[in-house]
Amino acid sequence: MMNRIIIIFFAAVILISCNKKSEKKELETESISNPLTADGEVDTTQMPKMIFEKDVYDFGKIKQGEKVSYSYKFKNTGKSPLIISNATATCGCTIPKYSQEPLNPGEEGVIEVIFDSKNKTGLQNKTITVISNTIPNTKVLYLRGDVTID
Repeated sequence: MMNRIIIIFFAAVILISCNKKSEKKELETESISNPLTADGEVDTTQMPKMIFEKDVYDFGKIKQGEKVSYSYKFKNTGKSPLIISNATATCGCTIPKYSQEPLNPGEEGVIEVIFDSKNKTGLQNKTITVISNTIPNTKVLYLRGDVTID
């Protein structure tokens, strides 16, 4: 009896998760509501678009204790001002800096990142998550390299 209950439970979970996936696909094809006011519709063709020249930077080999800086260059190829609301890294050893000023269509900007290899060794793979008013609103950048000891 207990085995039947467990089997029914897992079957229900699988059916529910499959149903959620199909609902998600339907949502992607529908129009998008304004996320700030939750009313009306947003014309996604008028949204800002953040296009990076390069979203992965490999700094190669460096000695432990060295700092590496890199500027991720991007352009707003959309039709409205681009606003970066946040940029965070996977650890405190990687610090992103960005402008909080709106970037008009056609303008270029940078997200500057400094990686401090103090107390780090071996292969490093850091991610920088950028949150903006684009769709999707999250972009992940990567910083990679190898930290060696003298």
